[in-house]
This record gives sequence, C-alpha cells and structure tokens, in this order.
Amino acid sequence: MSPITLLMFLFVYFGILLGVSYFTSRKTADNATFFVANKSSKWYMVAFGMIGVALSGVTFISVPGAVGVSNFSYFQFVLGNALGFLVIAYVLLPLYYRMNLTSIYTYLEERLGHKSYKTGAMIFLVSRTIGSAFRLYLVAIILQKFIFDAWNVPFGITVAGCLFLIWLYTNKGGLKTIIITDMFQTFCLVLAVVLSIYFMADGLGISVLEAFERVKESSYSQIVVWEDLLGDRNHFWKHIVGGAFVTIAMTGLDQDLMQKNLSMKTIGEAQKNMLTFTGIFVVINLFFLAVGALLYIYVAEKGIDVSMLRTPDYLYPEIALNHLSIAAGVIFMMGLTAATFATTDSALTALTTSYCVDFLDFNKAKDPNAKALVRKRNIVHFAFSVVMLVVILIFRLLNDDSVVTAIFTAASYTYGPLLGLFAFGILTRKKVNDRLVPYFCILSPIIWYVLNTYYIIPYTSYRIGFELIVYNGLTTFLLMWVTSPGKLPREEHSVS
Repeated sequence: MSPITLLMFLFVYFGILLGVSYFTSRKTADNATFFVANKSSKWYMVAFGMIGVALSGVTFISVPGAVGVSNFSYFQFVLGNALGFLVIAYVLLPLYYRMNLTSIYTYLEERLGHKSYKTGAMIFLVSRTIGSAFRLYLVAIILQKFIFDAWNVPFGITVAGCLFLIWLYTNKGGLKTIIITDMFQTFCLVLAVVLSIYFMADGLGISVLEAFERVKESSYSQIVVWEDLLGDRNHFWKHIVGGAFVTIAMTGLDQDLMQKNLSMKTIGEAQKNMLTFTGIFVVINLFFLAVGALLYIYVAEKGIDVSMLRTPDYLYPEIALNHLSIAAGVIFMMGLTAATFATTDSALTALTTSYCVDFLDFNKAKDPNAKALVRKRNIVHFAFSVVMLVVILIFRLLNDDSVVTAIFTAASYTYGPLLGLFAFGILTRKKVNDRLVPYFCILSPIIWYVLNTYYIIPYTSYRIGFELIVYNGLTTFLLMWVTSPGKLPREEHSVS
C-alpha cells in the first residue's frame, strides 16, 4: 500500500481530533474541566469511549496474533477481567465517591499516611509512563515501517510528531475533550475489527456468517484450558484469578481509567458506566479473537509465507497492509491509530492530573482554577509528553525486544504493591508503619522476581501466569501486617 495514502489518512484523522478539541474547550479550559470534566460526563458516553482506552494498540495487534499459539484461551482472562470490573463497580467506586476524590491516591493519605500516599502515586506515575511509552513504541515501529521509512523520516521525529499532536488536542480540554475523542476512536476501533472480518471473508470467497462458522469449527476456537494447572500459564483458573486481580489493580487502582468514572455526577451513573463497559469489553474481545482465527485461516488457504515475521504481532499488519485491498489497509490503520492514541492521550491526561494533585497539591489550593495553576498544569502536561518521548527513544536505543519487554514486565510488577496498599486499607483496621511502606513496595517485586527467576522456573514445573500480581500484592500486604503497630480507633477507620 502507498505510504502517501496512509499518511493522508493520518492527517484527516488528527484533523477530526483537533476539531473536537476546539469545540470542547473553546468556552472553558480550567483545571476542573481538565481533571474531572466539570463532573458532567454522561455515563453511556464514557462507557463506550473507555473501550478504546482499555484496548491499546498492542492489544489490537497482539491478541489476534497470539491465537495461532494459544487459540481462544485469552478469553478466559477476559472473563476474569469482567469479574474484576464488578469489584471496581461495587467496592472501589463507592469508596472514591464517598471521599469525593480527584486523584484516587488521596485515599492512601487519609487511611495509611503521607509516605504511603506518595508511594502509591509514584507507582502509578512510573508504571503508567513506562507502560504507555511501551505501547506507543510498538505501534510507532509499524507506522515507521509502513509510512515514514519511505521518506527516510527519523524514528524520533515520527514519535515526537505523534506526541505533539496528542498534546495539542488534549492540552486545553483535558478529560472533557478525551471523553468525546474516546467515543470517536472507539467507534473507529470497533469498525476496523468488524470490517477486517468482512475483508478477509470476502478474500476467502465466503460471507461473514460463513466466516464465523469457519472460526467456530476450527481448532482455534478452543477457549477453556483445564490440563496442567501447575505448568500451563493459560490454565482456566490462572486466567480467571489473574484476570480479576489484574483488572482490580491496573484499572480500579489506576488513575487513568478511574478518572473517567469520577467525572460523573453520581455513583449510580459511574456504576452503570462500568457495567455497560464490561459487556461491550467482553464482546469486542471475542471479535478480536475471531480476527486472529481468520488471519491464520486466510494465511493457510492463500499459501502466504509468514515464517519470516519476527513475531506473531506482525501478522495482522502484514496481511492487512500487504495482502488485502487498499480499503482494508486504511481500515486497519484506522483501528490501530484509534487504539494507540486513545490509550496515550488518556494516559497523558491522567499522569498530569496525578502529578498536579498528588505532588503539587492543586486540590489544597484556595482557587484550583487560578490562572497560575492552569499555566503550571500546562507545563506539567507538556513535560510528561517529553518524558514519554525520552522513554520511547531509550526503548529504540536498546533495540532488543527481550530487554524492552523485560522493562515493560518490570513496570507491571509494580501494580502488585499498589494492590497490597489498597487491600490493607480497605480490608483491615490496622495501623501501618508508614515510613516502611516505600521499602515494602520496592522489596515485594524484587522478592518475586528472584523467586521466579532463580527458584521456581529452574527447579519446579510451576509456571506463573497473570496470578503473579496476586502474590506480589499479598507479599506487600503481609509485610505491612507484620510491622503494624496496632489497630485504628473505629472513627479513624471510617475512610475505608
């Protein structure tokens, strides 16, 4: 496919986003608008838009690619996610609304102490920065390969241009803008998945309904894995338990997605949002898996040699951009762009909110919407864009998939301690030795990394899957428990 065609599409796409930004922020662009959208978001808009944020560009290309190895077993993890979303709706959201929070980490200061609060907020800043940079990095490689290499544009310019455009359309309206752009980008994402199925079915000379029947009858459609509980990372219970706790930690304890839930007027609307979002999330993941199965069926029937692909992640872009029609290639790029930038713009806004509230104390100011604070927020927002650029360029400099993936995995370890902090505050009436908490949050991931790398993998048949976050969080919880100086008076425990 011609790079100029894809580039023209990107210009049109960003033009739409900039137009949305103008209309959503032309009347007001204060901190209340940026942080919580003036508490006026509609739950059904947020529910639909959150899909684009939850499904990153990495998911867009990785879930279909992984079907060739693990069939539909990923859907077990999705079902675990759904259970986690229910816990968020009926346990965490009532807590956040009762305390009227802007940053969810403010809860940790009220319940555990100042150092616990700063530790939780810093975990989010580091984890989300690395995680979002990693996601954008992987997709930027595809943009570079299929578009910008044709004009010898340096990779750094490609990434800087993407981040600048994201900064441009989120800088004034913040969350208020993102609520609308997320809806648009989710629509593009869903449309891309549905049309990808249509284009592959058309290429195979069958209808869409026949394509789904082919997927159902294929070996790829196997969902449940019951064999080898210890040795298989894809075992049903590992995916269910891991999926639930990963969702609680990386969604319910993450400022990014929770910021959208806190932008609604009432807890009831926020809960309706979560339940609706959960239903859409489950269905759209089934479509992603169907795309994956069809990709492998298409490759087999057309005799396409994909043995030279470095990773299964490249299968979807390879087929869409080099073996289907121009329309299919544009549709694929639309979905990939939507998934990637919905995640990145949301992350930049959440990182800015957390830093301004948790470290610059905007919520304690007499007038949080003062012009001086708005200017300071703009500086923070731009600074996080630069930080993300630097992190992506470091990934590129390493130029080693195993090293980069290890860094991303290390970032995912940190959500375990965050799970431990909130669990300790909500489930117990015990005091915490606040000055030790930062050390516990560093020690816990180290313990499990050493155990897994040097003892569990070499000497046992057990293979840790997504349930790692449970072990990590439990270790943090137990360290806080054994060093606790006693119980809180009942009135002080009321925040949990």
